[in-house]
Amino acid sequence: MDTPEHPKAEAQAQPTTADDNNQVIELDEPIKRGNSDITSITLRKPVSGELRGVNLMELAQMDVQALRKVLPRISTPSLTDVEVGRMDPADLMQCGVAVASFLLTKKARQASLEA
Repeated sequence: MDTPEHPKAEAQAQPTTADDNNQVIELDEPIKRGNSDITSITLRKPVSGELRGVNLMELAQMDVQALRKVLPRISTPSLTDVEVGRMDPADLMQCGVAVASFLLTKKARQASLEA
């Protein structure tokens, strides 16, 4: 029972759909853009059209070229291909894990969190 009358049920509630569809990535190495630094980016779950021209298996395997195509389409602030290409490898890996998790079904994502 997920109702306000049952606080225990609220504490056990699953993350909202909005949380499942967005991930904030804190960058180890800021991305330089002009006179400012980007220290974190938000990635949102892509829709099918944003995956055009990308092999889903390569994206799930965190292939760099696939990530360079998709990350500019789903990041806020919107990154350029060049900025993605200059990212610290650890930051790119964090982004790849987030994108790969977006490709899982809700059931599979929940199972991986419980494991």
